[in-house]
Amino acid sequence: MYPASSHVRKTFEQLVALLPASEKTKPQVILLAGEVVDYRNDTDRELVFRQESNFYYLTGCDVPSSFLLAAYQPGTSLDQKPSVDLFIPEAAEADIMWSVPPPSLTVASQSHDVTRVDHPPALPEAITTLLTALPGALVHTLMRASPLFPALPDAYLNPILSHDSAAVTDLYLYTALHNARLTKDIHEIEAIRHANGISSRAHEVVMRVLGQAVKGGLKKGAAAADRPLLPGEWLIEKEAEAEAIFVASCRREGAVHQAYLPIVAASTRASTLHYCCNDREFAWGPVGPHDHHNTAPLATDAKQISPQVLLIDAGCEWTNYAADITRTMPVGNGGKFTPEARAMYSLVLEMQDASFALSKPGAHWDEVQRVCHTTLIRGFQRLGIFRADAEPGNILVSGLSAAFFPHGVGHSLGLDVHDVPSVSKATDPVTGKLVVFGQGREAAAAAGAEKAEAEWGHASCYKYLRLRRPLEQGMVVTIEPGIYFSPHLLGRAQAHVSPFVDPEVLKRYEPVGGVRIEDVVHITEDGYENLTTVRSDVDWVEGVCSGEL
Repeated sequence: MYPASSHVRKTFEQLVALLPASEKTKPQVILLAGEVVDYRNDTDRELVFRQESNFYYLTGCDVPSSFLLAAYQPGTSLDQKPSVDLFIPEAAEADIMWSVPPPSLTVASQSHDVTRVDHPPALPEAITTLLTALPGALVHTLMRASPLFPALPDAYLNPILSHDSAAVTDLYLYTALHNARLTKDIHEIEAIRHANGISSRAHEVVMRVLGQAVKGGLKKGAAAADRPLLPGEWLIEKEAEAEAIFVASCRREGAVHQAYLPIVAASTRASTLHYCCNDREFAWGPVGPHDHHNTAPLATDAKQISPQVLLIDAGCEWTNYAADITRTMPVGNGGKFTPEARAMYSLVLEMQDASFALSKPGAHWDEVQRVCHTTLIRGFQRLGIFRADAEPGNILVSGLSAAFFPHGVGHSLGLDVHDVPSVSKATDPVTGKLVVFGQGREAAAAAGAEKAEAEWGHASCYKYLRLRRPLEQGMVVTIEPGIYFSPHLLGRAQAHVSPFVDPEVLKRYEPVGGVRIEDVVHITEDGYENLTTVRSDVDWVEGVCSGEL
């Protein structure tokens, strides 16, 4: 059973920690609305339902239009065992006829870790009764004026507003929930592990379908003319076909949702970080450095797929917990990387290995970001893209490496793929200012901005970091370094005329487009556990994509 009551207690503990001293001993109440079924614009066509993450965290309930009422008070019986009341809609005749109805109260009571279950019409009286039993209670809601969260109807707020001693606030619950969700318990780790297992196998399925075609096991038009192709006969010649196989593989294993829109980018389109169009065919013919809008027609059997990469960034959810995996695979060239693509892929693996080595409690995420940039710079100097006689520190200070690795090395992951954003960037508890330095960086900053930049590099190297805080045991994060040859970013950075760059060598690598490798890791007591199971070493990826394994 989903451990809702322990999540409620953890959230209340975080809530009390945020309160002013004068409010800490008061009874604390949480009132929360679940997500409702939404519809497409002015129609009766319902959209796919997915429960609001905070509500699911506190209830484990996937029933639309549900509500939560929970109570806690330090030093009382509610301290170790808060009351958790869940209110789910009663099944209507139309629900039974058109769709799957909500569970009965008896079934919901048996399947949810809550104190009691009732229907929403009972909620106003339950609120009044609770506030009478807990005089002076402080009732916490999510931001009531925000369109980001399901609305609480006035019928449920009025009993609080009209009560003599109770008060309602939306200042603390959001942060408390995110603080609670930042570190995961065993149940959550297992859900994320399962989502990663399904998603890992889906990535491998795509690779193996590519490999079958290379080996001649799949041929275009192999099915009879009077019937459609069956799944075992599908070729992958378009981004959309790779996406379809990935999603189908996840769905076959019981995953209801993708954690985010899949990114399936072939050729130089892999230089677009969140390329979600997935609507182009593979490149047929020579790939140029600026062919990121390739629109070549579908090949005939007489044409050959040009050597290129296929970058797939995709992951499913399992019971609302996300996976987030990226694999970059070779297409064309017999399922092998070109020398340039192989060099980039190997360097990204080197960046990821350096990140893994730092991943343990206490390590600041800024330090992981820095090691990715320094590894990229050294690698580019070995390859001749950056001039070998240049001082690596000067390249770091220039910010040039950010044109090739513009995003953050990773982010928190859980009920949302970019999880708990409000607490992912640590703030000083006294000043409230954003803490952006690792341990070494703080010392450099104290000595002056120039020294900090000399040691840590240009601010652009950290601009898009979604996580900027020390790692803690129980956190789950992605580690996803990448290297990209984006015409826009290279042009803006004037990379081709930079004194640090050999433009002729750079031109050789631009047709690669982009390479990203992403795994999900659980921060353990003394290190990390990789929850992603699909392999990423060069020999294995080439072996599978070429049909040799």
